[in-house]
Amino acid sequence: MLRLTRSAGQILPAQRRSFVGEQFCFMLTIRDLKMTLGGRVLFENASFGVNYGDRVALVGPNGAGKTTLFSIILKQKEPDSGSVERDEWTMVGHLPQEAEAHGDETILDVATGRVDELPRLEKRLHELEAAGAVSGPEYLEAHAKHDALNDPQVETKAKRMLRGLGYRDADFNRKAREMSGGWIMRARLARLLVIAPDLLLLDEPTNHLDLLALLWLQSYLKNYSGALLLISHDRQFMDEVVTQVHEISEKKLIAYAGNYTDYLRQREERYEQQLAAHKNQQKEIAALQQFADRFRAIPSKASQAMSKLKQIERLELIEKPMAPRKPFRFQIPPPPRGGQRAVSLKGIHMAYGATQVYRGLDLTIERGERTVLVGPNGAGKSTLLKILAGVVEFQNGERDPGHNARIGYFSQHRADTLDPEKTVLEEVLASAPAMREDEARGVLGSFMFRKDDIFKPTKVLSGGEKSRLNLVKFLVDPPNLLLMDEPTTHLDIHTVESLTLALERYEGTLVFISHDVHFIRHLATKVLHVNAGQVVPYVGGYDYFLEKTGTADDARAALTAA
Repeated sequence: MLRLTRSAGQILPAQRRSFVGEQFCFMLTIRDLKMTLGGRVLFENASFGVNYGDRVALVGPNGAGKTTLFSIILKQKEPDSGSVERDEWTMVGHLPQEAEAHGDETILDVATGRVDELPRLEKRLHELEAAGAVSGPEYLEAHAKHDALNDPQVETKAKRMLRGLGYRDADFNRKAREMSGGWIMRARLARLLVIAPDLLLLDEPTNHLDLLALLWLQSYLKNYSGALLLISHDRQFMDEVVTQVHEISEKKLIAYAGNYTDYLRQREERYEQQLAAHKNQQKEIAALQQFADRFRAIPSKASQAMSKLKQIERLELIEKPMAPRKPFRFQIPPPPRGGQRAVSLKGIHMAYGATQVYRGLDLTIERGERTVLVGPNGAGKSTLLKILAGVVEFQNGERDPGHNARIGYFSQHRADTLDPEKTVLEEVLASAPAMREDEARGVLGSFMFRKDDIFKPTKVLSGGEKSRLNLVKFLVDPPNLLLMDEPTTHLDIHTVESLTLALERYEGTLVFISHDVHFIRHLATKVLHVNAGQVVPYVGGYDYFLEKTGTADDARAALTAA
């Protein structure tokens, strides 16, 4: 097989990165892009570039076209018009939102690519060499990825990445198909980081990560030598990682410097400036039109009047800008008052087969607490929430709901609570008979059910839509003890903010699991650290927990080891 050789003094791609960066050349350039999907125009004359070392977040509401833009960059979709240009030496790596495993490959096989990715690259290189296409971008990229995965140190590198992302050494040789999609996704992320592409395209990379793995990835990407283009609904993650934000708005891509918080401030300033310019121009047009209307019939003033009309025609009209989308403010109705003790557990023994989760667990949740469960994936957080909710049987111990306890358990898998024949709107109105239809429409709109969506029967909804509808039903008719497992999944960043604002004013007791740090920081007043069958309380917010446990230090230590 033909292989590229590099003589002494020849510029390697990694070296070229710095030289090209000094010349301010773009590794990725999108020009005048137009894309129509399902009869709807997503982009029109959209342009932007990613330079070497850039860290860019792509933002916009669900359905704006963020993932579609990724598909165009990866040449999986063809735009209606415009161009996508990549520097020929740029190696691009992509992490999609979902992943699954096939066959008997182990987690380490996934992370090293030796079962699927490496043979695929070998085959493609053979095909390109047989065709004599050994100088184009595809060959160069495939060759670079093949070299990275064929490195003698690839297994060592992969193990370091897997440990940083929360895997134990004992997991390395487990069959990937025996693990959840979230864990498989981590293994694919590890492989991507082993390859170390010049440009990383990450679509919701923090999904399925526990707190420690999220902090590790956050620190890793802050120090990543390549460029980064990501889609995320995690506001805190973007604040920590990105230095630019490109917003999809009104079919354009609008660039902002700084992190996500900087973008919000600049976007508001931009809107105010555009609105002021529009108003000033409208005043000018009105004054010119008034003069023309007043004097066009007077012979001595007619020429001046016509001059004013021509002046109006020559103006380049400033369109009234669209106001930035604001979080929907919804007041959760007061739930019935419960006792001082919301729920308590005593001597709980819980096991799944031979796997012991809890042994002799004692726990009390007091009225009014806002408690977040944190800990590694698989530690038992969701199981604890199910025990509190009374939806799973344990082997020994007592569960005692408090006086007048009305418990609501929000799971990501509650499609069976919906009537398949009812519409979205009917489901909400049935949950809150006293609610007016316009109020129900407003709440549904804030959770991304718009226009005709509210008239869909629930049986045709996607899994994400069913999850969001169940969330709305909880909010319009709240229990006094609300148990929520990853409530921000399937929500865009604006809807997460709406949910946060609503739960801040919720008068009941809240226990939840989340990996969204911004969401946790705004809601949690108590942390329960769940790990190895132990539940340790920290009566304070998220930052207090980090300080007391050194969790952030652990993530940095894992990063140093990697």
